[in-house]
Amino acid sequence: MERKYHLFNANGKVLGRLATEIALTLSGKNKVDFTPNIDGGDFVVVINSDKVLVTGNKAEGKVYHHFSGYPGGITSISFKDQLKKDSTKLINSAVRGMLSKNKLRAKRLKRLFVYKDEQHEHKIEVEHK
Repeated sequence: MERKYHLFNANGKVLGRLATEIALTLSGKNKVDFTPNIDGGDFVVVINSDKVLVTGNKAEGKVYHHFSGYPGGITSISFKDQLKKDSTKLINSAVRGMLSKNKLRAKRLKRLFVYKDEQHEHKIEVEHK
């Protein structure tokens, strides 16, 4: 199986629409020989994650929760604050939610590389607009 590197630029893109394109590429649904039980997707490199956008009031209203498992162990952070802290987690979280919930999801997420700026060390073969 031959895997290619796809480049996605998040500059000015809407988070959800970008995540669907990335999820399709990671799962291999954009290929002619797609088979659901075989992990035939490609590598994805996302650059400029600091410049991703959301529509409406989601920048203030969207909240990400994390629960440690202990009583009182829930932590919450808004989209705007998470974008300032670490914007790569926003794209990872959105793509993780868009991938199918099965044993292949973890393998597919390992092929996702998200960078805050345009600096990366991967050899790009396909560039998405």
